Amino acid sequence: MDTLTFLGTGDAMGVPRVYCDCDVCSEARTTGKNRRLRSSAMVKDGQDLFVIDCGPDWRHMMEEHGMRQVQHMLITHAHFDHIGGLPEWADANRWLGCKGNLYAPREVLEQIQRQYPWLSGHMEMIETDSGITLCGWSITCWKVNHGKNGYSYAYRLEKNGYAWVYNSDSIALNEAEKKPLHGLDLLVLGTSFVHETAEFSTRSVYDMKEAAELLMEVKPQRTIYTHMSHDVDVTKDLDLPLQTELAVSGMNVKLGH
Repeated sequence: MDTLTFLGTGDAMGVPRVYCDCDVCSEARTTGKNRRLRSSAMVKDGQDLFVIDCGPDWRHMMEEHGMRQVQHMLITHAHFDHIGGLPEWADANRWLGCKGNLYAPREVLEQIQRQYPWLSGHMEMIETDSGITLCGWSITCWKVNHGKNGYSYAYRLEKNGYAWVYNSDSIALNEAEKKPLHGLDLLVLGTSFVHETAEFSTRSVYDMKEAAELLMEVKPQRTIYTHMSHDVDVTKDLDLPLQTELAVSGMNVKLGH
């Protein structure tokens, strides 16, 4: 059975924040239960695997898991916390004498190539707009509202009657954006805060109160929250909806019935 591994579960700044001495950041520096690298995940089917997003903590994640190479990388959007590790991945490909495969929607690939115009020498750029297959998973993508930060993409993956979605960066989805979230065995959803009090126009990711309302509507069998800021303390009882839990680094989830 395939396995989903959470390589990182933090928001754009990670936890601890270098400037912060709040209780969560202080705990992250001691026992480390709240320590969170930028959000990323790996799907593995036997010896085959692919990674979702390649933020600036990519090298650290690889070392933690004893990995020396990734052949397939799936990107949700071109923000630094999701693509900041691509130069290091490209350098690894160069030294290993191979080319990786970078998958993303066309407009995301175009943004990446504008930012890192030399990357294409070390990886193949493959569009996901019409769907792709990785490790036997049929993968489709669609654009989702990322609030003040513009947009991201979510991915729906299906294999052997099992369906799940990875949607790390979104907020206030409209009906069309929510439609692919129905009928899921698993929803991986970004929730940066338990309850974010900032002005809505300045926000970019669901908080857990809003996420609970979304879950009541789309009704996944299981939900895992990721992309969490230092507002979220995993050592506390957060009164989550049924069949909902918080991701932690290294957490493995079986994908299948």
